Amino acid sequence: MNELADNLSFFDYFIFILILVVTFAFVLYGNLKGQELNQSESDKVLDMLLMGRKLTLPMFTATLVATWYGGIYGVAELAFKNGIYNFITQGFFWYLTYLIFAFFLVDKIAPYKAITLPDLVGKIFGLKSEKLAALFNILNLVPVAYCISLGLFIKMLFNLPLELSIISGVLIVLSYSLIGGFRSVVFSDIFQFFIMTSSVLLVFILSFISFGISPLENLPGSYFHPLGEHGLLETLAWGLIALGTLVDPNFYQRCFAVDKNKTAKRGIILSTFVWIIFDLSLTFGAMYAKATMPEAEASTGYFVYALSILPDGLRGFFLAGICATILSTLDSYLFLAGTTLSYDLLPARFQKSNISQRISIVLIGLIATLLSFSFDGNIKAVWKALGSISTSALLVPLMWAHMSSSKKEDITFLLSASFGAFASIWWRLSGSKETYSLDEIYVGVIASIIGLISSVLITRFQAQVR
Repeated sequence: MNELADNLSFFDYFIFILILVVTFAFVLYGNLKGQELNQSESDKVLDMLLMGRKLTLPMFTATLVATWYGGIYGVAELAFKNGIYNFITQGFFWYLTYLIFAFFLVDKIAPYKAITLPDLVGKIFGLKSEKLAALFNILNLVPVAYCISLGLFIKMLFNLPLELSIISGVLIVLSYSLIGGFRSVVFSDIFQFFIMTSSVLLVFILSFISFGISPLENLPGSYFHPLGEHGLLETLAWGLIALGTLVDPNFYQRCFAVDKNKTAKRGIILSTFVWIIFDLSLTFGAMYAKATMPEAEASTGYFVYALSILPDGLRGFFLAGICATILSTLDSYLFLAGTTLSYDLLPARFQKSNISQRISIVLIGLIATLLSFSFDGNIKAVWKALGSISTSALLVPLMWAHMSSSKKEDITFLLSASFGAFASIWWRLSGSKETYSLDEIYVGVIASIIGLISSVLITRFQAQVR
């Protein structure tokens, strides 16, 4: 047993296992509710992928919040090392993007009645664009960071090798992700939402009651500076990565699934308030951990600290909350990546097959597991690598499509997305990122803009020739 497990009582294990059992019960309940519906084949597909577009405000808020925070290990480590810098890069930039999505995008995407983000791209630009968007979408959805998070969680509890922990975690998630459709994901997210938010808030409240603010006064000044010890360009790079929310398939899926537009708008605003509370609680909780346990490992310091101050029972509740945070994101990403593969990339005759959906989920789980071995547990590296490529490819052409009244053609998306993705990949692999101290996302977005302008000029030239 490792040190963490030695601190857990029988009551902690009982609470932890009980919450996991209840989570699985919600998955089964969601599946049963779907089976009770008397639907046509087309309605069954819509129900499986979007819950029949009947997502209400409480459901929307719970599933959006729960889905969005699976990388809690990376965020906690960043807060332990940098303090307020974490709230700026993993919080503030993202809140601005959420509000842009709510007030600018929701009404624009609703009329298309799309099923997935690539489906939306196809309806705007064309079939070739849909296929390319699906490939980049899967790159964004392959849940490498969350496989690593779950692996770190299992490793922390049972002291297993990281690779074995990742494999075990993914197998557990696959065992219930194959049950039901989007309805099961939403029902489990509702329960996980309450567990994950209350557990992190509990640690902060208990820290403040126990210690006041005196421990925080001993932290270096950089912990309270918005840039920490980082440069402005590196900090702003996180702002560009946050703009990836504007092309995040999970946001789009949930907006496609609502009963009416105002549900999505209100839900995103409500979710933003919850995220602010969550981020502040986690950031200051990690700062308390650094102040009271300065020699702890950054990757696990917050969690070791939390278990050290919580009483019997609540330690199990906290661990269940952390586990729920990871599971709610991992299962959502597996489901949506499987949906993208089966619905957007496979031939039309397979799109209405539950079997192809399940096979796709298993395949995505296998790919994510293998890729997670390449990052050596570095979640921040995963976010920057995959997030930069996806954002570089999709952000510019999609935002242009929403703002421009010009005719949209395949060539516009294909050139812009390809330029952005390849430039981002080349900049990273060539070593130019380190040579020039410039993140690949800047290069990718600039290249995507060049591709967009080039496509517009080509289209105008062709029109004049005709």
